[in-house]
Amino acid sequence: MRWAAAVATIVLCVAASVATGAREHAAPHFSAPASGVHAKQNGEKPSYEANSCRWALDNECDEPDIGTGACAAGTDESDCRILRTGVDDDSCRWARDGECDEPQFGTGACAQGSDRTDCGDIAWMRNNRDSCATAFNAVCDEPGREGNGLCAPRTDRTDCNTRARPPLINDHFGGHDDRVIMSADEAPGRYTGRLQMESGVGCGATLIGRDIILTAANCLFTDNQLRPRAEFFASTRGLSANIVAYWYSSRYDPVEFSRTDSVDGRDWALMRLDRPLGDEVGFAPVRDLIGEGRDQALTVDLFQAGYAWDTGTNLVGHRGCRIVRTFRDNTFAHNCDTTLGNGGSAIFAQGPNGFEVIGVDSNFRRNPGHGPINIAVGVAAFERHIADFAAGRTGAEIR
Repeated sequence: MRWAAAVATIVLCVAASVATGAREHAAPHFSAPASGVHAKQNGEKPSYEANSCRWALDNECDEPDIGTGACAAGTDESDCRILRTGVDDDSCRWARDGECDEPQFGTGACAQGSDRTDCGDIAWMRNNRDSCATAFNAVCDEPGREGNGLCAPRTDRTDCNTRARPPLINDHFGGHDDRVIMSADEAPGRYTGRLQMESGVGCGATLIGRDIILTAANCLFTDNQLRPRAEFFASTRGLSANIVAYWYSSRYDPVEFSRTDSVDGRDWALMRLDRPLGDEVGFAPVRDLIGEGRDQALTVDLFQAGYAWDTGTNLVGHRGCRIVRTFRDNTFAHNCDTTLGNGGSAIFAQGPNGFEVIGVDSNFRRNPGHGPINIAVGVAAFERHIADFAAGRTGAEIR
């Protein structure tokens, strides 16, 4: 199964955290279920209380001080056991295979601290976020450091360490995290928002009409089942609206999407809101940039904005990234620093009409020996469907 795409189907593609409020990165949480394989070393079965955390046995430590802090102390024993010892080991079944299998920045197949050899270059990032309100300002604001001390411990990761990222990290930073916090009240940030699915999945979404948003088709599916009921939260003014209708390619197949690259070009969806938020905050027109000339498209500076699994409630984005390759299925590879939670968010370019949507972030592909390839769906894949959907001539209603 294509690991990246499989993860994308459960993604807060961030919106994760932000949307549910239950766990800071609940939706994009990309660790694989542990199935209890990392119980106590002595083989003794942990007590229910020791693993009563909602996210226990998922390989990621969720206790305070050493984990995500999503659960109370003493309730995620199996996932936190190795971290509590203070000494990482190679007890992971797939240790020393050249691939980090711990959660967050690896495959998530093994518990944190159990794949020491393969995850050594990534260990410093473990359970650290850029969720502080002053993240990415080049000043470390965690307690006891040179800044204002207003950030909680482990919430100002980049400023307190470095923007450099391990080149083979299972995240999309390309060796360097170039993201910044973006204004939710200015374009293109004010056109963006987070889509919280009733299923619990969270994704990015963007206003492209008075009451029309664009997102990724994979966001509408949970466990390969269509579950389109959702609420859209605009990035600005505290506005929100319910989804009342949707439309995606009839040739999109969630099973194929999780297994292959063959339907990547159909990973788009249009959704109608029950109120015209675009009248209040504006919306971005779409533009088939690649259709204007592939060579020229590669030279255009892009903007990506959305909510990521590791940035809390911050709207973050990457300015000045580029398309690096185009494909015949209306997809393109880009070097914008997107990650889990950004699926469904728009990629913009500036044009005669201000900021214009030129694609929607979809997924990332494994690229053995190199960092992941970021994939987006170009406007040509869905532009012809917008007018009919906006006019109510197409689309399925949510009842």
